[in-house]
Amino acid sequence: MVSTLSAEPQPSASQATSLQYLSGGEFSSTSPNQSLLPLGAAVNDSDHLVIGGCDVVKLVEEFGSPLYILDEQTLREACRQYKQSFERHYPGESLIVYASKAWNCLAVCAIAAQEGIAIDVVSGGELQTAVDAGASELYFHGNNKSLDELKLGLEAGAYIVVDNWHELTSLNQIAAETGRVAPILLRLTPGIECHTHEYIRTGHIDSKFGFDPDQLEAVFAFIAKEGKGVKCVGLHAHIGSQIFELQPHHDLAEVMVRWFETAKKYDLPIEQLDIGGGLGIRYTESDDPPSIDEWAKTVCESLAAACKASDLPFPKLLCEPGRSLIGSACVTAYTVGSQKTVPGIRTYVAVDGGMSDNPRPITYQSVYRVLSAGKMSAPLSQTVTLAGKHCESGDVVIQSASLPELSAGEIVVVPATGAYNYSMASNYNRVPRPAAVLVNQGNADLILRRETYEDLVRQDRLPDSLRA
Repeated sequence: MVSTLSAEPQPSASQATSLQYLSGGEFSSTSPNQSLLPLGAAVNDSDHLVIGGCDVVKLVEEFGSPLYILDEQTLREACRQYKQSFERHYPGESLIVYASKAWNCLAVCAIAAQEGIAIDVVSGGELQTAVDAGASELYFHGNNKSLDELKLGLEAGAYIVVDNWHELTSLNQIAAETGRVAPILLRLTPGIECHTHEYIRTGHIDSKFGFDPDQLEAVFAFIAKEGKGVKCVGLHAHIGSQIFELQPHHDLAEVMVRWFETAKKYDLPIEQLDIGGGLGIRYTESDDPPSIDEWAKTVCESLAAACKASDLPFPKLLCEPGRSLIGSACVTAYTVGSQKTVPGIRTYVAVDGGMSDNPRPITYQSVYRVLSAGKMSAPLSQTVTLAGKHCESGDVVIQSASLPELSAGEIVVVPATGAYNYSMASNYNRVPRPAAVLVNQGNADLILRRETYEDLVRQDRLPDSLRA
């Protein structure tokens, strides 16, 4: 027997349990990005956390740890909510494009493609993965695509999101030389800032991404006169990531429609406007992002109103969710190891992973929650620093974590680790990257094999002069 979980603000550590603070409350929601745990998370009679019908403790026994556990139901539901919301709120055609940099692997790309979601890639490796997964509708981003990557994009039939003059002229030449015409979108910098980490703000003027507004007419004129190898079918902008505000997206729609009007003066066949992504997710109890439907409603209604005001036809509206599609669908399970108490200061509880499988805390100062997967109803009797295993003082998963008393070998789970965890994972300290499993209705399938020490040295070469 299992009891289903949802999320609410955390009570005091002296009263709380992992089960209690996740058992209902004002933050209960069917929008995946608003939930700390994957949809349908539960607790079984053994007091163990269950994800996708699978006992997390038993998953670790079978697949080892650290372990990424991806819930298929939550990922598919997020895809469907995006599609349905845009169909509900936008009077024209729309397309959802998964920003696969959040987590690009065969299984994730295949699920997105099955749900009718296009795939956004930012490298040749991501492109190849999406193609191998069966994705056919592709958008190729990046501020410094190599010539080989541009050729790969052409061969795959991808829309190329052109970021700068170098790329525009290079692609124009490559396509013309091969007798092709590349369908392109132009990435433009809208000059809109929002409240998020400075490293993931991309819409303000001081950004490495996109053409600046003062270049707009020169770019349009070049394409109209000299763009023999390119066909400009759309405009793109993106203002950042992990955004809880709706107003910047309303402002973006108005800016993009002004660009749309300007493009019409050059007879460019603009038919797509891509407003990027950026909707945030819930990492802790205090996070309160808009739902997928609320975000979609703002974007769709703002663009429709701006088009009507300018007497323009409704373009095909694209958005590129990444984090809000995949982030809440995954948890990471760790095994507890050593503990150290510094009297009067803190207690460190170390786990068998850290910055190599989740670099976000040390990179962005990101904050997470942690649960005891094997004793969900135990009181949260201590506040500890959950530390990683790497030889780095900053390798801390969570600074202040409320947990029950734990012993070595017990399993803890960090929710909301689907976005930018595996995709940014490294082999720092030559630690092998974890395995990942896809869970659904009590079944668990390996989608990423755990790296071995042999994998780590496979690309090494030892010159003969160094051999013993």
